[in-house]
Amino acid sequence: MKKIFLFVFAAALSVSLQAQIQTPAPSPSQKIEQKVGLTDVTLEYSRPAMRGRTIFGGLVPYDKMWRTGANANTKITFSDPVEVGGTKLAAGSYAIYTKPGKTNWDVYFYSDANNWGTPQEWDDSKVAAKVTVPSYPMPMDIESFTMSFDDVTNDTANLGILWEKSYVGVPIKFNTDEMVSASINQVMNGPSANDYYAAAVYYLEAGKDINKAKSWIDTAIELREQPAFWYHRQQSLIYAKAGDKKGAVQAAQKSLELAKAAGNDDYIALNKKSLKEWGAM
Repeated sequence: MKKIFLFVFAAALSVSLQAQIQTPAPSPSQKIEQKVGLTDVTLEYSRPAMRGRTIFGGLVPYDKMWRTGANANTKITFSDPVEVGGTKLAAGSYAIYTKPGKTNWDVYFYSDANNWGTPQEWDDSKVAAKVTVPSYPMPMDIESFTMSFDDVTNDTANLGILWEKSYVGVPIKFNTDEMVSASINQVMNGPSANDYYAAAVYYLEAGKDINKAKSWIDTAIELREQPAFWYHRQQSLIYAKAGDKKGAVQAAQKSLELAKAAGNDDYIALNKKSLKEWGAM
């Protein structure tokens, strides 16, 4: 009986040692996803609380680099290029660091977004953009550090930073008009060479209307600025399936010529094989 008791006690102790107590994080994380125009923006940061402390000029010293939150660096991700303070930022992820001041803040978009807090060694070459913005007093305390997307339009948004009695807005410009205009021009100008090529190849491989495929591949080759051996290769196969052996041979010979110029051995071999089958070699 004593042995059984000791065994049960040991098992219970083992379970208790393996168990982990879960408690709330003192600075919980937050992830915000915002669509601005046609661009997807994702913001990830941690939210420390005031807890009766003086924040700016106290916990967060003035004119010192700050991680802008807690824990890992705050990270913002853009699906398309944007503009901050007159500086263009490529699509991708950036860490956001700040130097809070009494009246103005310096805000940095840092290309290395994988630091725990501020980098051990600051690298100015990784500052993709820097902007100085005014700090506005709030009429009440903001207990939890908060970031937001404010005043969102098709082309702009302010990245809001709020804590204690301070609000900072970082203006970000988006290339929505440029993107929409490019989309309009593409649609209004009609399908591209690649569109006609893809449609023709699909019709060939799916066994659909081969004469329509023939018309589309001809249009694709006509629209393409630079001749492509793979375009003429598909043209030869479409012509052959349509029963136009002469056209198939001419297309294969053109594809072979271009493949040799490009040094593409695979297409050289494919075209030679087809030309032999069609009695042209």
